[in-house]
Amino acid sequence: MTRRSPLSTAAAAAATLATAVPAAADVTLINVFEIPPGQEERVITAWEKARDFLKEEPGYVTTALHRAVSPNARFALVNVATWESPEAFMVATKRMQDANIFPDIEGLGVNPALYRIVRRDDGASSPSEN
Repeated sequence: MTRRSPLSTAAAAAATLATAVPAAADVTLINVFEIPPGQEERVITAWEKARDFLKEEPGYVTTALHRAVSPNARFALVNVATWESPEAFMVATKRMQDANIFPDIEGLGVNPALYRIVRRDDGASSPSEN
């Protein structure tokens, strides 16, 4: 697997989306982590540093890190965060990258992407569809 910096990958995803979608509604970041053996706690610690930095950035709403229940899951950790807009996410992750907050962890695979809700469990469409 080719390893790209988690921040440059996230910033690239946000940059693509920033030109493709309006900024009126919140966006959700879903980032799945493929973690080399023995590195999970190191990744969690790095995530905590990134969270502490990003929660002070304009446009940040919330984040939660999820750990897989199954030890055989492809993605041991999944981060789900909400941002006010793709642009806010892009600016914040660029600032985080410039500050070298997230360390390089050899073999770590990250797969960030931004999403908007299109349907909810009550059947309602997202605000951007109305």
